Amino acid sequence: MRAELIAVGSELLLGESVDTNSAWIASRLAEIGVDVHRHTTVGDNVARMTEAIREALGRADAVVLTGGLGPTQDDLTRDAVAAVAGVPLERRARLVEYLRDYFARAGRDMPERNLVQADLPVGARVLDAIGTAAGFALDVDTRTIYALPGVPREMRAMIARDVIGDLKMRGGLATTVSRVVRTAGMSESAVADVVGDLVARLDAEAKAGAAGVPTIAFLASRGETKVRVTAKADTRILALARLDPVVDELVVLLGRGVAGMDDEGGEFAVARALSARVWTLAAGESITGGALGARLVRVPGASEWFRGALVTYATPVKADLAGVDAELLAQEGPVSEATVAALAVGARDRMGADVGVAVVGVAGPSPQGGMPVGTVCVAAVLPGDEPVRRTVRLPVGGMEADSVEGLAASRTEVQEWAASVALEHLRRTLTQAGVGRPGERRGRSARGETG
Repeated sequence: MRAELIAVGSELLLGESVDTNSAWIASRLAEIGVDVHRHTTVGDNVARMTEAIREALGRADAVVLTGGLGPTQDDLTRDAVAAVAGVPLERRARLVEYLRDYFARAGRDMPERNLVQADLPVGARVLDAIGTAAGFALDVDTRTIYALPGVPREMRAMIARDVIGDLKMRGGLATTVSRVVRTAGMSESAVADVVGDLVARLDAEAKAGAAGVPTIAFLASRGETKVRVTAKADTRILALARLDPVVDELVVLLGRGVAGMDDEGGEFAVARALSARVWTLAAGESITGGALGARLVRVPGASEWFRGALVTYATPVKADLAGVDAELLAQEGPVSEATVAALAVGARDRMGADVGVAVVGVAGPSPQGGMPVGTVCVAAVLPGDEPVRRTVRLPVGGMEADSVEGLAASRTEVQEWAASVALEHLRRTLTQAGVGRPGERRGRSARGETG
């Protein structure tokens, strides 16, 4: 079964709001084997909405619209769907009663304008409202239009309660399942090179007519490349049986580049490694301004191993808060391997942790201490070892832009990259030291004793 999604609202075209509804709906439809072939965004204009709906009906079995069901003059989804179906609108008495009761329960007078929300195309099936906006489903020949509110909470309830079940009743649906292998410290092209033979083999099997061959896609983000494996089958169990061997092969091929699986990024790998040794962690941050600590506390139970982060953004604070030697700062500068190593040690010692990690750098818009924008220094220090340090130069696309917006975007990009680089440096330092494997504990426990 093929579906298309149409998001309605001029605010989406003007950049005032972001369409998150379509992404959520697409993932829910994929779970029941519905292939979403296209997302469209259209403004609050009946003629353009009508054109978009007709075109979608010409390609898809189901069209899902979100937005345009409110009471104001620019809420035109009802009118557009009625025009496509060639039917008039009719006022539904049950919806009028619901609206009056809704406002009465809220202790408010109902504006007469809200009654337009009781007007639906003739022949439409009502999808009961969560707020004031009822949704509806309307069959047009052999295809179905689903019109849902744009409010995410209301839309999601109707998808789960009404749309999924309705599509399943049509029969013949399968399920689409995806798993994600998350890599760090490897570029998208490097990952593609490593797994190239596997991708070619799967493509050849699919072209030869083999059924249910998993597909592989690459999704690059700042500091991470995700490899998504997707398979379709009659059941989730069968889909997993098809894709899990491919996932296992990817993990072997990518080796130490694998930072996590599915929804778990490198912070989860760090958590497991530290927990295996009953070690605690402290962070010292400059360029990232707390973003590294924010990544770490995403892990449930982080309080068991994460002491906290010192945000030492101004240079003097590195000495005052983390105990970095003032002479070292004067000689080496705030962005240097010597400084970041001292910051890692200082954060660890000041917070009584076993392991320290630190990150400094130049986010822009101008160089600092002779270091160009995009320079990032990271360090990690384990019990009984010297700090392991590294300097990287991150991509700074748009840094030459003339606009303030371009500079701000690039600055944020560097900061996000820096947090990812620091996290990956810590993960690799722990891995290379054998941390995470069963073995003798070193250093201090979570209570600070020697172990």
